[in-house]
Amino acid sequence: MTLPLMISPIHTSVFHPGNDLVEFILQHIDRSSCTERSILTITSKIVSLAENRLVAHDSVDKKSLIRQEADYYLGEIGHGVSLTIKHGLLLPAAGIDESNSENGDYILYPQDPYQSAEALRTALKERLGLRELGIILTDSHTGPLRLGVVGASLAFAGFHPVKNMIGQKDIFGRPLKMTKINHADSLATAAVLMMGEADECCPLALIQNAPVVFTDSPSRSDLEVSPENDMYLPLYKHLLK
Repeated sequence: MTLPLMISPIHTSVFHPGNDLVEFILQHIDRSSCTERSILTITSKIVSLAENRLVAHDSVDKKSLIRQEADYYLGEIGHGVSLTIKHGLLLPAAGIDESNSENGDYILYPQDPYQSAEALRTALKERLGLRELGIILTDSHTGPLRLGVVGASLAFAGFHPVKNMIGQKDIFGRPLKMTKINHADSLATAAVLMMGEADECCPLALIQNAPVVFTDSPSRSDLEVSPENDMYLPLYKHLLK
């Protein structure tokens, strides 16, 4: 029997740059609810704040900063928005954010989101006495031909991000040829929906009964696709710089 997916947003105090993120999380979660095989989603912004990934607003031109931070800079797309690829995501402005910035600084992505996610997982497992715990660092981004933001997994730890359905049969007995289920982004999207985008002050959410396989050694290559192998490459190949 499949148990229903449960997502509990966690309201917190304001997280300040340089604060200890592990202590902040432990201060606000209900430890009795964070049981084996839970997944904790954490907005990547407070990870960046913990790591002091900030640039003073008046110290740099934002367009220059975007070019510096982007793994691929695809150019301006109107309304002053620059399209980029950063840490395996197609998104505006290389993930640089100004909203909810305490001093108006630019907030950059964590330097190495996967390293950050694994370090948080290791510390929280020890402090909570858990064997199986998942972590997702979340952010919001937009998609082609759609208005509005949805959640995305910037990084994950503790579980396999994708379920391979190739070879399994559909309802008429025909084997699936290409289908894989993206668990990491699906869970991130559901969690971000509950965490909010404005002044909700819910940078954390606890997911329970997620249909994932937990592991100590997940691979980001199971989820990410290089631009050269991306099925949408024809849409932006001419923009790669």
